[in-house]
Amino acid sequence: MIFFILAPHAKDVATFFKAQHRGKAPSMFMLTGSLIISWIFAKSITNTANLGLEFGLVGGVAYAGYYLSFAVAGIVIYQLRVKGGFKSIHDFLMTKFGKTAVNLFSVLISFRLFNEVWSNTMVIGTYFGDMGSTAYYAAIVVFTLLTLAYTLKGGLSSSIFTDVIQMVLFSVLLIIILGVIFSEPEVQVTTMMNSGSWTMELGLNLFFAAFLQSFSYPFHDPVLTDRGFISSPRITRKSFLWAAFLGGICIVLFSLVGVYAQQAGLKGQAAVEVAKKLGVVLLLIINFIMITSAASTLDSTFSSFSKLLTLDLGLGNTVSFGRVTMVLVAVLGTIPVFLDAEILSATTISGTMVIGLTPVFLLWQSNAPKISYFLSVITGLVFGFLLIFEIFPEPFIHTTGKYSLLLWVNFYGIILSFIVFLIPTWFKK
Repeated sequence: MIFFILAPHAKDVATFFKAQHRGKAPSMFMLTGSLIISWIFAKSITNTANLGLEFGLVGGVAYAGYYLSFAVAGIVIYQLRVKGGFKSIHDFLMTKFGKTAVNLFSVLISFRLFNEVWSNTMVIGTYFGDMGSTAYYAAIVVFTLLTLAYTLKGGLSSSIFTDVIQMVLFSVLLIIILGVIFSEPEVQVTTMMNSGSWTMELGLNLFFAAFLQSFSYPFHDPVLTDRGFISSPRITRKSFLWAAFLGGICIVLFSLVGVYAQQAGLKGQAAVEVAKKLGVVLLLIINFIMITSAASTLDSTFSSFSKLLTLDLGLGNTVSFGRVTMVLVAVLGTIPVFLDAEILSATTISGTMVIGLTPVFLLWQSNAPKISYFLSVITGLVFGFLLIFEIFPEPFIHTTGKYSLLLWVNFYGIILSFIVFLIPTWFKK
């Protein structure tokens, strides 16, 4: 409720969709904080804590590999703006590959935004009741409605303004949580820092998969890319690079919650079990950090989906239409909550399905014809389905352990995406 009171009230397109305040774009401090907290969402810190529980510190480092996405996006978006003169990702795709390419891309990012709603609100539900219970569903619905309320008020301006507050809260609460954990008599810092085994089977499969996905993953996430076009190119690039560094550190630090759970012999959801073990106060703090991080992502998701339909696809072009689309994605994105979807799959599977974007953005200055885009993107989608149905040929998997299939589907998928992207260019020459 306090965010609703503090959030700015947007009355025009520039404020609602581009976060301008009195004609000024967000500063580097605001943009960096917004980037970090919009990606340190409830789903992420739940995943990194669970990976710390499963693999030790290696698990946290593996998940932090996704934060290379900020650096990749920051550098590419800077080039798109300065060298190409493009105003958005959609502007680039329309110019280079045409309207059909934009429509296909919009479907992909809509799927991404749709996933962000349920995968984060489900985490909130687990802190208020067992999955499937009345308290669980009630918490999800109330949380979604409260976040929707202040986002409807100010759009992206509300999102970025509250992100700064949420980033400060997250930092303070993370310090408190780690302080409590390291003050426990049985905790040995050296043991925690040396936890896990740096092998493919015990975490590095996921790390290298995250590394590979980082070259395409950021471009299908409008929560990230929308922030790449609202400040000056120079401020944007610096903000994205800082976000890569600081965001990765935050994720690794929170994984220590899971490492502690591993050493304490706890089972289940790492953050929840640690909170229960260390008392009511820490349980409240972790609840609050989850709510804060989930809200930061959810409001950004509503804003990005609204901008996608309103400005990028030109379906409405008014603030009123933008608000209607926010309500739409809030309703549709909540449906999977009742279908027992897997939280981590929202990251790994959607990330694989867009690996075909890798050559599209890394080779953006090439003279590739329109067919190159479709061949590459469709190749990525095919490999995504191979991962979903686990029908990737066994001889092509060269490591063992969890996430080996994820790694090698991405590895071969990216190689093939580059080949099919470049073949039409070779024929053209």
